[in-house]
Amino acid sequence: MPRADMARPAAHPTGRGFRLPGGGLPWAVLLLAALVLGLPHSHVFFASLFPALDRPVYTQEPFTQLLWQHVVLVGVSSAVSVVVGSAFGLWITRPAGRQFRPVLETLVSMGQTFPPVAVLAVAVPLVGFGESLAIIALALYGLLPVVQGTVSGLQSVPGSVLQSATGIGMTDGQRLRQVEIPLALPVWLAGVRTSVIINIGTAAIASTVGAKTLGSPIIVGLSGFNTAYVLQGAVLVALLAVVTDMAFERLAARVDWKR
Repeated sequence: MPRADMARPAAHPTGRGFRLPGGGLPWAVLLLAALVLGLPHSHVFFASLFPALDRPVYTQEPFTQLLWQHVVLVGVSSAVSVVVGSAFGLWITRPAGRQFRPVLETLVSMGQTFPPVAVLAVAVPLVGFGESLAIIALALYGLLPVVQGTVSGLQSVPGSVLQSATGIGMTDGQRLRQVEIPLALPVWLAGVRTSVIINIGTAAIASTVGAKTLGSPIIVGLSGFNTAYVLQGAVLVALLAVVTDMAFERLAARVDWKR
């Protein structure tokens, strides 16, 4: 009768299975770059997929320009969300701001209650069309994950650690900088990661108010019944989100003190 261990498949020498050289991030970046540079020259491919379309490839603006403008828009709006959201989260976990926590959490939650299109439409008369309006809307929309990540991270610090820091003579400021923030960093980064990924997808809608992003082919395609345009814009937005998520995953592995 064969032994149980003889029936098991041989384990991979590394114990991790097949992995791409350098991880998946460099390859995802290369794929994004190849699509951005290659889509303008893919007329034959999309013409075969959509033979009824006269213009199967989006050519109103270069995809490289749209990618850059999308990244800048997301970067600026996310930076505002991170700075403001982290400050709010830090404030409501301190004794001076703890009583305002329910009010603040309600306000930032309202930022994601309304659809982004509704926020953009309401703000147009006040701000006008363009990137400024999109930055304001995206920054408000990305606040909630950052605030929640900051609060959850600071509250996840064990009380015994805080007591030990106080016992060795640390001031409140020293305890915050040297103990609470480093230990809360992985959870805080998870909130920032969620906020940025949300903004990448939501930024595509900003093209409805005049901002040039990777959502421009999607909006033009929807208005002109051009499925090829929609497909091209959607694939690039999705791949940009994947690349960003992989980058955050690498960063999280570096700051996670439990690993």
